[in-house]
Amino acid sequence: MGNDKTGSDGYSSERGTDLGERKIIEILSSHFETMPNMPVPFGDDVSAVYLDQKQVAVLKMDMLVGKTDVPRNMSLWQAARKAIVMNVSDFASKGAQPKAALVSLGLPRDIMRKDIEEIARGLNAGAREYDAYIIGGDTGEASDLIISISLFGTADKTALMLRNGAKPGDILAVTGFFGKSASGLRLLLDNYSLSSNLSEVLLNAVCMPKAKLKEGLALSESGAISASIDSSDGLAWSLHEIGKMSQVGFIVNSVPVADEVKRFAKFNHLDALELALYGGEEYELVMTIKSKDWADAEAAVEKVGGCLLPIGKATKDKQILLDVDGQKRVIEARGWEHFKSKI
Repeated sequence: MGNDKTGSDGYSSERGTDLGERKIIEILSSHFETMPNMPVPFGDDVSAVYLDQKQVAVLKMDMLVGKTDVPRNMSLWQAARKAIVMNVSDFASKGAQPKAALVSLGLPRDIMRKDIEEIARGLNAGAREYDAYIIGGDTGEASDLIISISLFGTADKTALMLRNGAKPGDILAVTGFFGKSASGLRLLLDNYSLSSNLSEVLLNAVCMPKAKLKEGLALSESGAISASIDSSDGLAWSLHEIGKMSQVGFIVNSVPVADEVKRFAKFNHLDALELALYGGEEYELVMTIKSKDWADAEAAVEKVGGCLLPIGKATKDKQILLDVDGQKRVIEARGWEHFKSKI
């Protein structure tokens, strides 16, 4: 009975730190009545409702909180812009163009006018960077900075790239290299060191992230994608999420570790694979591509100035494995998670 966390009132006494963000979402969702004919199921990167038989309104809400999401040395302009980018990245993973955003701000009582103006400029810069506009919102007093974004767009239902379409044999691919954000956070928070030019690259990954919207829209138009996810919770977790929703596994033959991360890891005696697999806030796209359509997908991404990196294949076996030089190891289901991870 030592591990029983049921209280005297019959309810569980587990706290947020016991549950973690994903379990909390699962609990909340279990109490929601499912809307008939939902175009996008619970658990995907965005939500959607039908506007007519083909068109859907694509919706996303995400928030940035000062204490947990804004490391020291990040300006309020950067934080506000990043709050937009976080949401746009989810649109990118579905191949949907954002059109408008609502912003809810929780502001400390003693916030300065110059800080409010800096937040406003960052929000506008983030929205316009991806051809969207801020059209309204709400403001209230809070004990910590809160920037909550609700993003809106439209799309053809058949063009959305969901998490649940991967099939065994599909090529697993990503739109870039991993580990820079995890390394940058360590530079900011844990007093690790590196040469100034490399440090700038890693810190920019944290403070000035980019959503791969052009790539996502191009891939959606190509029709080559069977499943897609935004990697903001980490590469490993993204693989497990696609695997769970598509009922497949993956063999990863090559982890796309950024060169800067390899150098940072070597200099500070860290594991570069760990940084690339389990770090968060990368904002790359992770996807599966039908083998016969690989050339079309690659050409579509290159046409908009991006790159597509094959890193493995989907399998019938539902394990997520790293296989390098014949040595196999399990890729664990872990990454960034609110209530459990610490900034």
